[in-house]
Amino acid sequence: MAEISAQIVKQLRDRTGAGMMECKSALVETTGDLAQAEVVLRKRGMASAAKKASRTTKQGVIASYIHPGSQLGVLVEVNCESDFVARVPDFQALVHDIAMQIAAADPQFIRKEDVTTADLEKEKDIQRARAIAEGKPEKMADRIVEGRMQKYYEEVCLYEQPFIKENTITVGDMIKQKVAILKENIQVARFVRMKVGEAAQAEAEKCPDTNASS
Repeated sequence: MAEISAQIVKQLRDRTGAGMMECKSALVETTGDLAQAEVVLRKRGMASAAKKASRTTKQGVIASYIHPGSQLGVLVEVNCESDFVARVPDFQALVHDIAMQIAAADPQFIRKEDVTTADLEKEKDIQRARAIAEGKPEKMADRIVEGRMQKYYEEVCLYEQPFIKENTITVGDMIKQKVAILKENIQVARFVRMKVGEAAQAEAEKCPDTNASS
């Protein structure tokens, strides 16, 4: 068995935020392979997060992010189980990262389950028409559509988006990792993203005839 040094344990802890004993256990399991140990910790974190997912989250914070230039801003509410965790720097940093993610990636929904039936059917119709236009047989179109819907979810659902700071994981996975570290359920409750000019554009789209005549 490979000798697990304190230095490599600390290195894994710095990369993952997991406890020293958890890091050492993962390194022992992977005979000192740092990359594989990180994968093990991620999997354990996701399993731990799944167990906590049904627990009530009535505490948390509302945070803001204003992009340089003050043309783009985000308000987001992220909930946890206790006021204590809401004040922990790790939780505060998570909320800030989520706000930055929303600013950068412009999600429309939090989870896949939040996508409205109307939006879902509209996208499926678009992808079905696209598949047929590409010459795919109609009987294969539905299967192709289902495959392409995952890409749609990655674009419009916050939890499904690649995390902007580490695009090998999703935002949902990143939150699960924090759940494993902080030992509490964490949920994004709501958000709003505002960009200068969007309100005027939306108003113009509602009244195209008026704008055309002026």
